[in-house]
Amino acid sequence: MKNLGNMLKQAQQMQTRMQEMQAKLEATEVEGQAGAGMVRVRLTGKGDLKRVAIDPSLATPDEREVLEDLIVAAHADAKQKVEAMMAEEMQKATAGLPIPSGFKLPF
Repeated sequence: MKNLGNMLKQAQQMQTRMQEMQAKLEATEVEGQAGAGMVRVRLTGKGDLKRVAIDPSLATPDEREVLEDLIVAAHADAKQKVEAMMAEEMQKATAGLPIPSGFKLPF
């Protein structure tokens, strides 16, 4: 029974850490860029797009396809950074609990 009590205590601690982590992710913004910084996007830690910055030299009809590709690349860069940050925060939140590798919690 002592083991069960310890597990419940650990689960409650993890739940608190998860709530803290979710609040931190909402408040954090990550920037991704492409084209040597000509296109930059900012995402929240939860993946919501907050801002897009485009170098004025790309805002011509001739550069439309390049611009579209750079926006996608900048978003992918920011998303990769968000996922890395989430993985690091998840590691901190679940420290000490036996959670299977690759297990993703819903957020």
